[in-house]
Amino acid sequence: MKNKSIVLQAKLGIRQKALDAFNAEIEELHKRSDEIMEAIDAVETEDDLNAIETEANELQAQLDEKEASKKLLEDEIDELKNQLQEQNEKKPEQGAERNMKKATVETRDALNKYIKSKGEEREGVKLVDGGVLIPVEILKPTTKPEVSLDLTEVVNVVKVNSATGKYGVIEKSKQKMPTTAELEKNPELGKFKITNVEYSVKTYRGSLAVSQEMIDDADYDVMGLIGEDAHNQELTTKNYAICEILKTASPQAAQGLDGLKDVLNTKIKSVYNTRLIVTDSMFNALDKVKDKTGRYMLQQDVTSPTGYRFSGKVIQRVPDDMLGAEGEMKAFIGDPKAFVTLFDRTATTAKWVNNDIYGEVLALFTRFDTKKTDEAAGKFVTYTDAV
Repeated sequence: MKNKSIVLQAKLGIRQKALDAFNAEIEELHKRSDEIMEAIDAVETEDDLNAIETEANELQAQLDEKEASKKLLEDEIDELKNQLQEQNEKKPEQGAERNMKKATVETRDALNKYIKSKGEEREGVKLVDGGVLIPVEILKPTTKPEVSLDLTEVVNVVKVNSATGKYGVIEKSKQKMPTTAELEKNPELGKFKITNVEYSVKTYRGSLAVSQEMIDDADYDVMGLIGEDAHNQELTTKNYAICEILKTASPQAAQGLDGLKDVLNTKIKSVYNTRLIVTDSMFNALDKVKDKTGRYMLQQDVTSPTGYRFSGKVIQRVPDDMLGAEGEMKAFIGDPKAFVTLFDRTATTAKWVNNDIYGEVLALFTRFDTKKTDEAAGKFVTYTDAV
């Protein structure tokens, strides 16, 4: 019900404002408490100390009361958010959403007919370079696996309309803005460096898990099968291409956790949003490192893809063969979004091609290029356990 969602949203806004007010009051109480603690150093008499102690106790009582009220308010906000989410999930399709779903169904039907007729029926489909264009919304599977490696989420992706071109990369600025008095002439500003990166879109080709034999007289949705397989192949292809660029980073050796900290603290500038992309073998080694008391050294973090962080940085796992050979402990340490740009042509097509076994199979074509855009943004690390 639309009205209920609006009411819940309004309640949420009111409570959020109240929470902001509580946070401001609590911050002010903490400041006053700090001032009182600093005043203790200047106390010379017992009476003055007693007065400060009384005021400190009163402040602490106010803080406890505010914190308790804040906790209740946060619980209310969480409950309202859950109610709003449930309400939105129940909301029926309307207007543009309904039209979009209808268009998607029509497109799927048209693609099914095209594939089953081996290209004879072309109504409702778009042809590109001799193959049928598969829209992005159909490529994405209806259910996403719980564990899915998608490195396109952590690198810079640029949509391009041409097969070749140049992309300007601005070096992270080291300049600071000087102060200028009113009506005074503008001071000379630092010059920034732009590097042009040339890209040339490549075509990647693979066979889909469907043949003419499989779809003869099929009464199921062929695009459901094709969409999932195409999505997985495209994702895997892009992951490997991205890792090929990550491996071109300047090589660096690191022994033990201290060696990794040296890379993080001295080899990568703090302006970068650094993370660790490590092979499964390296993660296995890191995961088993303990301190003198027997506690594991990696920090737990449910927001990290692996569930762990190292020195506050996200850790992401990839198969060994993406960054090295089986059993090798390799890692890219740095900012992958600054280091790699993927130039995506956004045209995934499928067409029938000859095959020695099945006569003809449905082939998938996707077009993109990957380039290194900021050499200083990362290091390619070979890790060894501490002795």
